[in-house]
Amino acid sequence: MIRNNNQEPTLDEIAAEIQIPKEEIAYALDGIQTPVSLYDPIYTDGGEPLYVMDQISDKKNKEDRWVEKLSLSDAMKRLNKRENHIIQLRFFEGKTQMEVADEIHISQAQVSRLEKSALKTMRNYLTVT
Repeated sequence: MIRNNNQEPTLDEIAAEIQIPKEEIAYALDGIQTPVSLYDPIYTDGGEPLYVMDQISDKKNKEDRWVEKLSLSDAMKRLNKRENHIIQLRFFEGKTQMEVADEIHISQAQVSRLEKSALKTMRNYLTVT
């Protein structure tokens, strides 16, 4: 069904034509979308890719995560200023190691080493407490 001006019909027009509520038509149209894998990359800048799953929010468990946030905050307090900054940039701002290296004027290898050390410090703190 193409409207007189050669455009696709609106939901209201389809609903009126086939006498079905437009909400049901919207649900049906949503049901025919091509599925997407959570592991499909949606962005990459030559560094680490960003996947669909990285963009999904878990609204159901947000209230349960406050303890985790407190523990993470405490673990980050165990880091020196430079390590803390690297972890902030990498995991809270989503920057690549190369971007962090450029920002704080060290090599990517140094960022990798400092990040690994910081994560080990945090992991040790979190597994003890």
